Amino acid sequence: MFERVKQSKLFFWSLELLVLATLILVLSKIGFVFQPVVTFFTTLFAPVLIAGFLYYLLNPMVELLTKRLKIKRIIAIVIVFVLLVLALVLIISSIIPNLVIQISQLAENIPDFVEQVENWAYGIANTEIVKQMFKQVDVMEQLEKMNLSYGAILQRFLSGLSSSLGSIVGSIASATMTLVTAPFILFYMLKDGDKVVPNIEKAIPEKRREQVKELLGKLNKTLSNYISGQAIECIFVATFTFLGYLIIGVDYAFLFGVIAGITNLIPYLGPYLGLLPAVSVTIFNDPFKALLCCVVVLIVQQLDGNIIYPNVIGKSLAIHPLTIIIVLLVAGNIAGLLGIFLGVPFYAVCRTIVLFIIQVIKEDKTKQKQGKLLG
Repeated sequence: MFERVKQSKLFFWSLELLVLATLILVLSKIGFVFQPVVTFFTTLFAPVLIAGFLYYLLNPMVELLTKRLKIKRIIAIVIVFVLLVLALVLIISSIIPNLVIQISQLAENIPDFVEQVENWAYGIANTEIVKQMFKQVDVMEQLEKMNLSYGAILQRFLSGLSSSLGSIVGSIASATMTLVTAPFILFYMLKDGDKVVPNIEKAIPEKRREQVKELLGKLNKTLSNYISGQAIECIFVATFTFLGYLIIGVDYAFLFGVIAGITNLIPYLGPYLGLLPAVSVTIFNDPFKALLCCVVVLIVQQLDGNIIYPNVIGKSLAIHPLTIIIVLLVAGNIAGLLGIFLGVPFYAVCRTIVLFIIQVIKEDKTKQKQGKLLG
């Protein structure tokens, strides 16, 4: 009897695996059928993502105007949109020109940086230690073969630019469409965002409505805390890194401060990536100033980690550092730079859903046990 049960389970799971393998094989052969659906979602992904990000930044302002000041929601949305446009005009008129100036100055000084790197490399190659280590290799010859001259680098850049011109034009067209459609999506998100939860509740069985409402509230809080917190963190890191670089006399301090703020979106790795440009520009000319750059970033990160992060994000994303590193590696390998930026919030949302489902299952089991005891 026992053997028959074992054989039946083995047969059942073998059949299940066979059906699953067949399904995967069939889907791989008819992938063209799903191509329009994939195209539809990839087209909407960027504008919906931008609109969702701005929704979580601006919705608290709309709620403040409607609930505290008793302003009609549509008027509150118009006010918030006007403030958003004014903020964008301020950024474009004051921040962007400074960035453009510093980027152009940096580009003009690239030949000097390349020359500094060449002198440093040749100086290292001529030391006795390196000569002893590479007796069989002509280091100078290898450096010359690499052709680090400014003209060669510029030629490689222009050839790469010409070969990818078509993709650049396509990217510009896609970005234009995203910038045009995102404001409309944002407007309707702000207008009808409060109706989403009630509409979802109607489609859920009555006994689960409160639980689903609680889950949606937790997801909304998780995303809201993360997005608004990251925005505050980026502004803080960019501002104080810029001021620190300005105090120690780093060239292009404003540009490097903005880079530090943007890369701070990447957990753990972001501060090092933001530090890299400043160190690269200063280390070959003034190593002590490069060391001071490291000190500035260390101080800013200590202030951010001990004051800003705990207060603006708190424990809503209480994820172990090792887990975050694994998520970044996997997400970056799957979706590149976008995966690195979105991997942690996506994991946080999935984690919230899984923990909530486990909590619901435990509560149901507890209720069943209590019902049996009472029965």
